[in-house]
Amino acid sequence: MLAGQPVEYRLFRVRRRSIGMLIDHAGLTGRAPPWVTIREIERALMERAEWVVTTLVEWQGRESEALPAAWREGAALLYLGRPLTLALFAARRQTIAADLLHLTVLHPNPGDEEQIGAFVGRWLREQALALLTSRVVHFASRVAASTPTVKLSNARTQWGTCNHKGEIRLNWRLIQLPPRIADYVVAHEVAHLIELNHSPRFWALVESLLPGHDEARRELDALTPLLG
Repeated sequence: MLAGQPVEYRLFRVRRRSIGMLIDHAGLTGRAPPWVTIREIERALMERAEWVVTTLVEWQGRESEALPAAWREGAALLYLGRPLTLALFAARRQTIAADLLHLTVLHPNPGDEEQIGAFVGRWLREQALALLTSRVVHFASRVAASTPTVKLSNARTQWGTCNHKGEIRLNWRLIQLPPRIADYVVAHEVAHLIELNHSPRFWALVESLLPGHDEARRELDALTPLLG
């Protein structure tokens, strides 16, 4: 029982120095070294009970919040890892602005769901291209002599690819993920500019570009259902 609610969790015994917790679409997962007792693990969970319960609730609705089923006032969507509420206003000029709580859309026809969906979709792709290109430049400057070509993709099973020509394609939906997780995808594909494989040298290069990338990699696996 955490914060008055029953919470199930999976526990993995792993080589690490402390107790770790991860919450994703599959629920709560705990990781702890073999010598830590169940009592100590559950004490740690109780100390973070409020965070656990709140985050589990957020995850329950996160998949449906990725993109609205209907582009109406109050609809939810993800932007930079944050669940935002769509706020629609009638205006002559079309503009979009995001803050901590809302994605505010000014549009001549705020009640036309098809037009709003297309407008917001274009804006998300523009934001994605600008952000992801800047992150590719950042990471590529450390390993490559020139900046690779960056294009957006709409793949339903891949977050990014890099081919033998040095062209990088990144899924525009990365703009919906927390920036540190999107950074992992970018660093991963930039590393393929040097190592077009998944050898130990490749993973060492990824780690040099993004120290501690393992956690972001695990979180990305949990977020992949958003592509569906």
